[in-house]
Amino acid sequence: MQESTEAGLLAAIDLGSNSFHLVVARPDHGEWRVIESLSEKVQLAAGFDDRGRLTEQVQERALHCLSRFAQHLCAVEPGNRRVVGTNALRVAKNASSFIRRAERQLGCPIEIIAGREEARLIYLGVAYTHPHQGRRLVVDIGGGSTEFIIGDGYEPLLLESLHMGCISYQRRFFGDGRIDAESLEQAVLAARHEVMPIAAAYRELGWEQALGSSGTIKALLSVLQSLGWAGANDGISLAALQQLKLRLLSFRHALEIDFPGLKEDRKPLLASGLAITLGFFQELGIEHLHYVDGALREGVLFEMIGRQGQSLDVQERTIRAMQARYHVDVEQALRVRQSALQLAEQLQAQSTAPRIDKISLAHAADLHEVGLDVAHSGFHKHGAYLLRYSDMAGFSRPDQERLSLLVGAHRRKLREEQRLALLDHGGRDFLLTAVLLRLAVLLNHARQSPVINPRWQLLWQEPARLHLSFARGWLEKHPLTLMDLQQEAGYLAGLEIDFSFS
Repeated sequence: MQESTEAGLLAAIDLGSNSFHLVVARPDHGEWRVIESLSEKVQLAAGFDDRGRLTEQVQERALHCLSRFAQHLCAVEPGNRRVVGTNALRVAKNASSFIRRAERQLGCPIEIIAGREEARLIYLGVAYTHPHQGRRLVVDIGGGSTEFIIGDGYEPLLLESLHMGCISYQRRFFGDGRIDAESLEQAVLAARHEVMPIAAAYRELGWEQALGSSGTIKALLSVLQSLGWAGANDGISLAALQQLKLRLLSFRHALEIDFPGLKEDRKPLLASGLAITLGFFQELGIEHLHYVDGALREGVLFEMIGRQGQSLDVQERTIRAMQARYHVDVEQALRVRQSALQLAEQLQAQSTAPRIDKISLAHAADLHEVGLDVAHSGFHKHGAYLLRYSDMAGFSRPDQERLSLLVGAHRRKLREEQRLALLDHGGRDFLLTAVLLRLAVLLNHARQSPVINPRWQLLWQEPARLHLSFARGWLEKHPLTLMDLQQEAGYLAGLEIDFSFS
């Protein structure tokens, strides 16, 4: 018998390069209480072959972990689950095939987030689990990347993700498990070299408190405390790290490491984690860093909670910022958004009509003219490029690809590669979403005050016919709209959707 879902439960999963994490939360008297929290060391970043592909062995290990996670998702509605993947899945050549297998295991989509988006979510997790007014630096060392964030309160001010992680550095400098002074020094220098391009900006902005939120930082602190080089509330000091470096060199191999408080599976990663930590301590001028346990999965969870509250979430803030940055005519964007959503609602009232991606449609309407700030000629192409490659807080890569496709297809004739890309990202339903955006832009060509009234009606007829009807005599009074619609019918001819109007 299938277990029923429980309304209100939220689940966040972080598919990290070193560990996978799951957290499930329930509303409780106006607050959110974590009822399940699991972590498993999968080490995706250690499972690459010489072609940059995840081996079948590591994929199976990951899928076995997700099968265990899936048992804790049975009571969570699919729409209340969010799964994000990080560096290892960003760079793996065969990530897409693994993701398809993992999505079947979990019963929900997986988002591969960009490095800066990962950094933003990490900061969100730290900010909500450790509220603090004042500027602070947060560093999270993962298996394949390290994120650096300066924020104030709940707002990140500076975000960066660097290509160095405890697993990637372990493979690069300590691949055979041997530990020697030269390898350790080379690893520290490599970390400093990686941090150097961002160091000036971070030091200039400054911070009052430095925090570390990763398993690597936790392991280092545990070792330092066991050796008596850090008190219960002291955190990690540069002097203590230097002492640990000297002590570590007394061992010739990772398997020989015998520090109290260090877990067995952390031994192979201690040297690389120490090197990265020493590197950013030295390059950023850090003297002291405290460990906090909030991280990416908590950030994902708290963002979901924020969206449940219907407040202006981070996606909306990103859209408003892009509109300002690229001098978008916000009144025109609102007209197009209102018209697009009106058309979508007219379709949704018809039981046989395809399902419209209203969220992507609304966001694409808000941003359909961002490319005008680059050049008027071909501005839909410029807009598509900006939406695909900009750092957009709150949007995953698939989110940005969908927005890019919609904006790139919102005017002029649809090229065959555009048609195929729209179909590939959501089938006929997503192609129809693009058509609705095109119609909304067309209906607001005059750029006049918002018109939300029943002067038009969009109808769907099976198998694939879209008909836009107007009040009698309206088109004759608006010849320019009539001309636009005639041209649009020609543009859309040959699509999987037959468009007509009257």
